[in-house]
Amino acid sequence: MTDPPILEVRRASKTFGGVVALGGISFQVEQGEILGIIGPNGSGKTTLVNCITGFVRLDEGEVLFRGEDISRKPPHRIADMGITRTFQIMRPYYSLPAFRNLVIPLFSPRARRTGGWRGGGLLGDRKTVSIDILEEIGFERDSQVPYKMASTLPTGYLKRLELARCLALRPEIIICDEVFSGLSMSEIASMVPLMERLQMEGITLIMIEHRLRELFRLAGRIMVLNFGAKLMEGSPAEVMASEKVKEAYFGSEEVEEVMTYA
Repeated sequence: MTDPPILEVRRASKTFGGVVALGGISFQVEQGEILGIIGPNGSGKTTLVNCITGFVRLDEGEVLFRGEDISRKPPHRIADMGITRTFQIMRPYYSLPAFRNLVIPLFSPRARRTGGWRGGGLLGDRKTVSIDILEEIGFERDSQVPYKMASTLPTGYLKRLELARCLALRPEIIICDEVFSGLSMSEIASMVPLMERLQMEGITLIMIEHRLRELFRLAGRIMVLNFGAKLMEGSPAEVMASEKVKEAYFGSEEVEEVMTYA
């Protein structure tokens, strides 16, 4: 028997006040894959992520993690199993220094169980691990940035801090909700190799993005949503060649421009 996909969504359906946010979406994600999810605003992308991670409960359908139904589990249980996420609107502990944002997940049961922190439980040990993780995702270790209050950090560092908090839990899956949005071109250029490295380390990535050039460089497969339904699924080249995707999402000029750089 073959192993089940690391994540499987079956007939996911959700309505809000009669508005269909998800209309029976099904897909699978294999371990170590980068799956890109694109679609116009309001197509159901963030609702889908919220349902996978337990922040919103499906009306119908299932979410399976390694074959186990997690559809009714709360967010903290799903995170403890190894599925983490970033938020489109960053949610750090603004009143804490950047490194202390990681100390908190390093206290979690999953971090203890998987060896996410080392030492005898002193703050100093977790502080060292926090700084190590921040350095790995692009904070300058010998600068004051890791010690600055999160409320003072610019968007680029806050986006990285979101990823660092995920990594502190030693996840199997990270769902990135527009991790490139609001970043400069140089910041995005430095983030792309980071995402590639995470994949090489065996982490499965699901990326919701509007920055298509960068997404198409990273993702081997793209799923397109429109009005809560799956419009199509395929390689970046197949998606960009689809007339129905062009009609639903882009505009011919933008498609041509993206294809030039993809």
